[in-house]
Amino acid sequence: MKSRETKQRDLDALTASLANSTSAMIVSFSKLTVAKDIEFRNNLREAGAKYQVVKNTLARIAVKGTDFEQASDAFKGVTAIAWTDGDPVVLSKAVSKFMKDNADHYSFKSGVVDGKLVDLQQLTTIASLPSKEELISKLLYVINAQAQRIVTVINAVPRDLAVVIKQIGEKDPASRGGSAAPAAKTEETVEAAPAEETPAAETPAAEEGSAAEAEEKSE
Repeated sequence: MKSRETKQRDLDALTASLANSTSAMIVSFSKLTVAKDIEFRNNLREAGAKYQVVKNTLARIAVKGTDFEQASDAFKGVTAIAWTDGDPVVLSKAVSKFMKDNADHYSFKSGVVDGKLVDLQQLTTIASLPSKEELISKLLYVINAQAQRIVTVINAVPRDLAVVIKQIGEKDPASRGGSAAPAAKTEETVEAAPAEETPAAETPAAEEGSAAEAEEKSE
């Protein structure tokens, strides 16, 4: 039999632990085997929850003044509490599934989720919801998918522009080839013109010189 000091330490530890928790499930069991007890504890541990078989008088004192006090009526008969300071949906999933799979050993009494008293039907509804991790995972997927689409569009702009430029470059030499010859011809014509005008400009001067010489001779 536990001493008064030991009982007080148990009470203090349970009270402190529950005070830092957000949700708790109260269950009962019968004809329980060691294997099933270990299995249930392991499932709860994986869900990030704590689990303890408690005396009803101790439990009523421990929950006094907390959100769990509203479940005090469930502290009758064989009682165990599973509680967590993490995601209540994860705990609800673990308890709901185990109660369903092991109905011949376990039964659900009551629960408190984020300050609200819940029964088995409400527990099942909560258990069907996605957990916070699942919601975050889905949100990140949506964000990454949108970001990937944006990156794809941004990358497509220079890529498509490069394709257009390449196509223009492939077509450009042919289009420039037809106009290159006339341009060269025009330049040659312009440059050649002054050369043809020079002899023509010198001819009158030569004729004027010959006329002067003729006049001098005749005098």
